[in-house]
Formats: sequence, C-alpha cells, structure tokens
Amino acid sequence: MISILLTAGLLTGMTACQPAGTGRSVSEVMDDKVTFLYRNFQPDDLRKLDYDAVMKLFDQEERQVLGTRHWSFEASVPVVVSVMRSVNQKIVPFWLPEYGFQKTGLTMKNEQTTYEVWQKKFDAGTVGLGINGFDQNLGMHYFVTVAPQNKNDRLVLSNFFPASQYVGILDDGAFTYHDWDELVLTDVPDEMKGQQLLPTVRGRAAESHLIGAFRESKFPASASPDQFHLSWSSDPSTTIDVLWRTDTSVATGQLKYRVKGTAEEQTVPAEKLRMEDRLLMNDRYVHHFTARLKDLTPGTTYEYSAGDGWAEGDAFTTAASDDVFSFLWFGDTHNSPLFGEILQLAYQTRPEVAFFSIAGDLVSDGLFRDQWDELWAYSRGVANQIPLMAVPGNHDNRAGRGAQLFRDQFSYPLNAPEGVPAEQTYAFQYKNALFLMIDATSPLEPHTAWIEKQLAESKATWKIAMFHFPPYNWEEPYLNIQEAWVPLFDKYQVDLVLGGHIHYYMRSKPMKGGKVVPEGTHGTTYMVSVGIPSREGERTPEPYAAVRNFKGHLYQHVQINGNELVSQTLDAQNHLVDSFRLKK
Repeated sequence: MISILLTAGLLTGMTACQPAGTGRSVSEVMDDKVTFLYRNFQPDDLRKLDYDAVMKLFDQEERQVLGTRHWSFEASVPVVVSVMRSVNQKIVPFWLPEYGFQKTGLTMKNEQTTYEVWQKKFDAGTVGLGINGFDQNLGMHYFVTVAPQNKNDRLVLSNFFPASQYVGILDDGAFTYHDWDELVLTDVPDEMKGQQLLPTVRGRAAESHLIGAFRESKFPASASPDQFHLSWSSDPSTTIDVLWRTDTSVATGQLKYRVKGTAEEQTVPAEKLRMEDRLLMNDRYVHHFTARLKDLTPGTTYEYSAGDGWAEGDAFTTAASDDVFSFLWFGDTHNSPLFGEILQLAYQTRPEVAFFSIAGDLVSDGLFRDQWDELWAYSRGVANQIPLMAVPGNHDNRAGRGAQLFRDQFSYPLNAPEGVPAEQTYAFQYKNALFLMIDATSPLEPHTAWIEKQLAESKATWKIAMFHFPPYNWEEPYLNIQEAWVPLFDKYQVDLVLGGHIHYYMRSKPMKGGKVVPEGTHGTTYMVSVGIPSREGERTPEPYAAVRNFKGHLYQHVQINGNELVSQTLDAQNHLVDSFRLKK
C-alpha cells in the first residue's frame, strides 16, 4: 500500500537542482541522447534497443557523467559506501564494477525484493554515484548507506545532490523510499546496522530509462485545438477556465465566447505552456493553453471556440443563484475506455449535472502524457461541457516524482496549504456546498490545520471532502488519517468523505469518533468507489459498512436541493446499486 509522503522538500529536491561542480548533468546527457535517437532511429528501432546498443551510444565522457553525477554528497572522513540494488534487475549498472564497487555477498530484503550489497571505500571528500541503469528496474531504485572506515571517526555528510536529502539509520524496519515509507527493510546484516542511510524515491530510475521506454500516443496533437476541458479556479457563478492543447506549430492561443444563441463575441488571450514527455516518440512536445473567463452572468449558457468555427457541444453553464444542483463523482478511472463508457452513460442519463469529480488515479502512470491523452479522448463530450474537479492519487503523483502533469492540465484554486503543491489540494464552494479537494499523496501534517481553517470559516450548508486514500476500508485502513483528519470531520460535521484506491464500493453508516452513530446525529458518511471493473474475491468484514459492492464500474450521482442531499450509485448498465438521503 502506498503511504502518505513524508516531506515535500525531499521529493522536490530530487529533480530541482544540478550536481555540484561544473560539467554536464545526467539529465542533460540523457536529453541530448534522446534527441539524437529521434533524429537517427525509427520507432521500431527505438523499441528494440537493448543494453549493448544503449551502451554504444555514450562516449567515455558521457559515461563518466552517468556513472558519477546521478547522486552525490560530501563525506567528512574516509568512508565505506554501500549500494543496495535489487536482484530483480537483470543487468548490473555499468559503473558499479567499472568504478571499483565489489559485490559483498551481503543481502537485505523488503516485501517486494531482495537487495544485494556492493561496497567501495572513498577518501574524505566528494562521493559520486551513477544511474540506476537503463531499464525500469520495476521501480526499485538502489539506496545507499555510508559508514566511516575508522569506527572512531565522526562522520558528517553534506552538500547533497539531490538537495534536501533525508539521512536515516540502517536497521530492520527502516524505510528506503520516501514515496512508500511503509515498505521497510528486514534481514539487515548485523555488521551494517547503525550506518547512515540515504533513502531515495522509486521513480528516480526513470531519469536514464531507455530500454523498453519509448511510447506512442494514440491521440497525438495537431494544429487543430483539441482536448477541450473545463475547470474552476474562482467563483463558479461568474468565472470558468477553458483548457486545450495543440502541437507546437501553434505559437499563441485565444478563446472567443458568447452567450449561446447570440452573435456578440468576446475574446480573451490564453496562457501557453510547453509540455514535454521525452519518451513519447510521436508527440514529445505539445502546447497547452488556459483561458480564464471572468465577469460572466450567473445561470447563463455560453459557447466557446479556440478555432475558426463554433463546434456543437463546446459550451458551459455558469452556476445560478439557487441552492439546487447535482454532480457526478467516480473512484479510480485509470485512463480506461471503460471509464469513458460509464462517464458518457452517466452524463447522458444526468445531463443537468454541474460538474464531475474523480477521487484520484485518473491515469495509471501520471508521468506518461499518452495516458492523459486517452483520458481526454474518452472524456470528450463531457469534460468540454462541465468542469472536471479532481484530486491526484498515487498513480497520478507517481513514484516520488511528483504530479507535474496533473497540475499542468488543470486550473484549480490557488489556496493549497503551505508545503503542498498548488492545485493538488484546493477548496471551492458551489452554491451551498463546500468541497475540500485534498491531495492525500502529499504530506499529511500541512493539511490538518488547513482543513480546520476551511471548515471553521465556512458557512456552507453541506461540507464534502474528497481524497484518494479512504480512512476506512477493508484492506488497509489509514490510521494516520483517522487520527489527524477524522476528528475535524466530526467537529465541523462534514457530511460526506469520498475516496477511491481500494477498487471496490463501500458506504459507511453514519460515523463519529470512529464509531457508528444513529441516523440524524450529525455523523459523517464515508464512501469508497471505483470507476472501472474490479475483481471479486474474499474481503474481511467491515462492521461500520452499510453497503458494499465488489464488482466496481460504478458512478455516483449526488443531488442537493437546499437542505436535502440524495446520493445514488449506479453500475455500467445503469442499475441502482445503492442510494441514501441526508437532511439538515
């Protein structure tokens, strides 16, 4: 199970800096090499690259960069550096034997793999280590320990690259990956216990990934604007943000819009963002545009266009001044065409909905833009008419490398707590309902005070929180969320807490203080759902559950009418799976 990350700074530092000293970085060498490959190789050749072919691409200077500038630090005294690499990786990174590391015969484990230990002695000064290899290595990047050669020496490590390196102590139970700190070590050799431990993030292996790495988008960009989708970064009654993409031949963007059925047009400029997916063979760079429309009339339908004509369906309606609305929400969707099918079904059945939400894991790998291309293709006809207000899951905030593509493709309120990337957590109010959209893959602690502030200051009738990791579930309850956030949901009478991740459906009975309470006593309803099919199987009991369903492929329609809320869960055949009603 993926845990909540420890500190944002540790992960930001993984890619934000350059190694100390002069010369090229690993990133620059790899960037140049990928550009060379695109100029000289055909897609089939790129797919067939093996280790021998890849090694021939790099000259001696480039190999020196790849072998010493991926990870570095200063040691105050002579040291022994140990590199723990997964035995599941078929090919040993070239620099380990070439630069004098020796395989020791020592091993240690976690639940996923066994690590073999390679060691080398270094004089005091700079220690430079190399890439994880050219394959993906199943996301198990190597980690490092450091010990003084002379046990009486006081060892101080400093000047880390990547910056903000956390230093722990090697022992059984120690974690090695910041993006999965519940994955801990066992069977640590006694002679290594107590050494200074340098954890990393699993996704760092992607920096040099070339073997089996190249992909193609099923839906590449062109000069014609596409992927139109909507979101809110401000008041839903008077503003909306329209987003789209083109290929890089389109240098600027603007959006024209008008009240539907009228001829008078207005035009606003769009912000442009150049997006790169280095390993996307047929669509490495695209331009992504965002136009922010303001001073709109409440309760009014507008149509819009970023091209020459007006496409049927590229339209939206601003929030009216009443307290009646509905929305759709989904659990994990994983860029699946099956999600696209149930989304289209839900919108055709409930065309009056104001917006839709996804409780994380929108795609299966948030670093791959081709998967986002699929999500937008399958969402066409819906996302261009109603906003998608989503939160990231662990598959969107991927393997410790962050959720940049999530942020790049949405435009959300900039009211995240300090220490959490903007737009990954945000709050917005739609009519008489407050929505807390929380990035549970980011640090827990900064959110706690923020959640209380949002709830304490809100006068909304309904309070709804959405985040990926459900505090109550059959598989692995999130006790840290139960401890930190659930008391706030109790204190401020949050009505619904919506999540995903576990790939099943569960609606709890009203809960307060971690226990079931009678109907009508201001308890919170916790819901978990999934927007794609899921496997059936044995699950442990959940005494707090009112309804459970293990087939998945569901959508939720929530209707609010003043002081009444009605929720329905339906399957891909539009059969009712569950429904309930709340009244204030």
